[in-house]
Amino acid sequence: MPEVLKAPLVVEFPFTRSLGPVQSAFLTGLRERVVLGVRTTDGRTLVPPVEYDPVTADELRDLVEVAPTGTVTTWAWNHEPRRAQPLTTPFAWVLVRLDGADTALLHALDAPGPDAVRTGMRVRVRWAAERTGAITDIACFEPYDGAPVEPGGHTGAFADPLTGIVAHARLDYTYSPGRAQSAYLAALSEQRTVGERCPACRKVYVPPRGACPTCGVATSEQVEVGPRGTVTTFCIVNIKAKNLDIEVPYVYAHIALDGADLALHARIGGIPYDQVRMGLRVEPVWTPGARHPDHYRPTGEPDAAYDTYKELL
Repeated sequence: MPEVLKAPLVVEFPFTRSLGPVQSAFLTGLRERVVLGVRTTDGRTLVPPVEYDPVTADELRDLVEVAPTGTVTTWAWNHEPRRAQPLTTPFAWVLVRLDGADTALLHALDAPGPDAVRTGMRVRVRWAAERTGAITDIACFEPYDGAPVEPGGHTGAFADPLTGIVAHARLDYTYSPGRAQSAYLAALSEQRTVGERCPACRKVYVPPRGACPTCGVATSEQVEVGPRGTVTTFCIVNIKAKNLDIEVPYVYAHIALDGADLALHARIGGIPYDQVRMGLRVEPVWTPGARHPDHYRPTGEPDAAYDTYKELL
């Protein structure tokens, strides 16, 4: 049995979103060292502010400034900060009810150790040196034993308000494909494609998953398929992906390899994008040292009849 593989993977993308009037004012306020909440119809002040009352669903627009000082309502110690967290040294995650607010704001508290943190302790905002209109404009909270700070009465109107933000979502994880897919990847490194046959329904699945998705029984019988196959469905890609050196437009397709009962996806090359069609017969193109085909190209064979692949759409 081949060695079971594992590898560190990262999934990340920038998410661009527009801001409504409440979130725009809140983030613009942070840029200007002002903390804003929103007042509900029953007189509560919510920080962070929301556009609709979570209790009554009323639309909220009455912005009100709260103080940069407050009280810790609960906390948890973070002994090992991760990438992109507010502080690089151990700190406490805290919920802070700012003076003038009725709800608590989650952020980091810079403290020498867990013994220095307690529920009910007084804290204040430590502002970031450079502020752009994000929650990170609050660098963290810090212990505070002075008098409460009176808010300035800001109305939430700014000359240059933010209208949108870009949030960078990222997930770091270690992926282990398991026995079946490890064997599949090992075969690809030899320019072969293998699937596994279900002992019950006799279907061959590529890539193999170690179990039949139809019957739910374990699979272990390896079957070599392809290398040629048939385009079942496809899409034309018109947006260039970051870090992918492929000119647009190009075609990404589902390909039913000969002998397989499940279509896999791959890029189609060697043909103008507007000539790709269902039923097109294709074969893999390998580049030196690659662990998988770079793309699939037409074989020159006649198109496959629809009845031969209609169950794989």
